[in-house]
Amino acid sequence: MKHRIVVLGAGYAGAYVAGNLARRLSPSDTDITVVNAVPDFVQRLRLHQLAAGQDIEAPKLADVFAGTAIRLRVARVTAVDPERQVVAVADADGGGELGYDTLLYALGSHGTDCGVPGVVEHAFDIAARPSALRLRERLDSLGRRGEGGRVLVVGDGLTGIETATEIAEARPGLSVALVARGELGARLSAGARSHLRQACARLGITVLEHTSVEAVEATRVLCADGTALASDATVWTAGFAVNPIAAAGGLEVTGNGRIVVDRTMRSVSHPNVYAAGDSAYAIGDNGRPLPMSCASAGYTGMQATAAIVGRLTGRKIANTKLEYLGNHISLGRRDGILQLVDEEGQAKPKYMGGRTAARIKAGILKMSLWTNSHPTFGLPKRKHRLAADAGRDRREDGRVRREGGRVAA
Repeated sequence: MKHRIVVLGAGYAGAYVAGNLARRLSPSDTDITVVNAVPDFVQRLRLHQLAAGQDIEAPKLADVFAGTAIRLRVARVTAVDPERQVVAVADADGGGELGYDTLLYALGSHGTDCGVPGVVEHAFDIAARPSALRLRERLDSLGRRGEGGRVLVVGDGLTGIETATEIAEARPGLSVALVARGELGARLSAGARSHLRQACARLGITVLEHTSVEAVEATRVLCADGTALASDATVWTAGFAVNPIAAAGGLEVTGNGRIVVDRTMRSVSHPNVYAAGDSAYAIGDNGRPLPMSCASAGYTGMQATAAIVGRLTGRKIANTKLEYLGNHISLGRRDGILQLVDEEGQAKPKYMGGRTAARIKAGILKMSLWTNSHPTFGLPKRKHRLAADAGRDRREDGRVRREGGRVAA
């Protein structure tokens, strides 16, 4: 019987791992299935551009995995049962269960309302392609009115900054304001913060610092200090959260639901489950948790791939890099910031800004799309056979344990 590998999610982490496993493991021994809620590869890093009006490519996953022998199941994951080793899914045909021997959990993250009333009912977000397109339609309708419109972006993290600057540049007829809970660009170096402020001024963005939002209504936002901010389109970028499925299934997770993994991206509670991307709570080489980011998806995906291949084939598992070097921030199409960080995660004094930084960011986005659209390019053509005891329990001194897992009587 073939070893069943199921990959949940086909974003930057899941698509990469699935393609790599297909290229490295022999199809005579393995059966790889990818479960994804939509049939396309979504460039999440470019959804703010999609909302602003650009045409962003969304390759069909069937084309991405063509020739790899990967089975694609377009369905929504509803539950994970690591004790029975099954995944429950829902689709147009009613769904069902998928059994697995090895599971790679890469469901990523989604926007969260942070408990603020009215966000779900009245705000837009760009955490998924459909929601980004809804915002785009709203911005189009404001433009057709011929009277302009007021766009309020809540949240001054990287997503909020990129969204506000992209909309302001692409739609100069709209009035754009950015609401920051603290100081704008607080995690950047002094020079980068100055560059960011200049970019906002150049694009006509009103920056509201030290402002906390308490409620969102259809045509305004209510702040903690009693201020009411008029808005024709409120964009909520104030936070992200992971799917609660892992926690509900009994996997060991952090307080915010991320799967706790060891250095090889293996669940510390269920050794035949691996996690990568935003879903994984992984400690980087600097001793600090890796942040939710595309870069972290790449590093954790590479490590998970190496660990799965190594354990299933009986080979030594290499430790790949788990590092976080900095942030690449686009400020529209012609400006950007490249901010490197030190081993403590603090911004280094020097930064790069302007067109060069924008070109670097654009290059990274193109490389990410190409890499995920060609997941097996450049990998060795030799496919490894599985070891005889791959994925089996090992018995020692009358006790049963899974390699790397917890000992149980």
